[in-house]
Amino acid sequence: MKMHWHWITITSLVLSIGAAGDVRAQSGYPNKTVQIIVDSAAGSANDATARILADKLSKIWGQQVLTLNQPGAGGGISARAASQSPADGYTLYMPATSPFLSLPGAPGVAPNLPIELPRDFVSIGFVLQQPLFIGASHNSGINNLAQLIELAKQKPGELTYAASGRGRLTHLTMELFQARTGVKLQLVPYAGGPAQAMNDVMSGRVHLILDAYAGLAAALKGNLIKGLADTSLERLPGFENLPTVAETVPNFFVGAWNVMLAPYGTPDAIVRKVHTDLRAALDDPEVRSKFQANGAFVKHMSPEEVTAFVQSEQKTWRPILEQLNRDTPK
Repeated sequence: MKMHWHWITITSLVLSIGAAGDVRAQSGYPNKTVQIIVDSAAGSANDATARILADKLSKIWGQQVLTLNQPGAGGGISARAASQSPADGYTLYMPATSPFLSLPGAPGVAPNLPIELPRDFVSIGFVLQQPLFIGASHNSGINNLAQLIELAKQKPGELTYAASGRGRLTHLTMELFQARTGVKLQLVPYAGGPAQAMNDVMSGRVHLILDAYAGLAAALKGNLIKGLADTSLERLPGFENLPTVAETVPNFFVGAWNVMLAPYGTPDAIVRKVHTDLRAALDDPEVRSKFQANGAFVKHMSPEEVTAFVQSEQKTWRPILEQLNRDTPK
């Protein structure tokens, strides 16, 4: 009996030493490079957001924070890469909205989508919310949303629009727009995002493009395309001259958003630290100013609120997704 209790005591001591080591390792986090996986191509709005955050977190942590672009398969490639990474806090994941909104089994949708919380990843925090911007080729002759709707009704299915992939939020937004206005547009998907599509839009081969402002900023500022509207409910600060879709289509609103996640099983101590430091980064005036210049606005949420928010968004978009799946040729 004495030997039995002696063994238990030794075992407990070893376990407590190991646990203490884990705590020390977590309290020293991060002590090496951290990477943030994003599901979008370089030059996209999501990529721009991740790079701004990575720069600020590098300064907060005193460690290099890198962004790793993993576009493709509607977000499925990035989701797989992030989920298969070690759950040690050194790989974080900041997907766009779309990988959460894919419909399982739909044509072109990766089998590991949609992302479900809390099943697939650990929620860390909310990053920002941003409306989408609709731009038109100057060669299209479309100068405002009313003209777009009128022309689309005259030529059903003939007007084309560029979006960042089939089934992503840009595509779904235009599906919602068509449903609300009774028009028919033709999707031209670009896996490489607006950077890949822009030449076709500027030349007039594609009539319209939809993306977050960061992806269209250079073309809009350079008057290479015509800004028609954004999907906010009210005109945005700094964009007072740009109408909203809601001014033509009442109550129309779509907001893209970003959340920060970690691989399932990431220790709570690391999740809490990243959440705290993410909040500090988002509260930095310079960071907020950069986001606002891109038409995006910071919003704080606890990890639990992030999970509830994502689940609510999935319920909102599910009917649109199911209708899209029914209408897509098999």
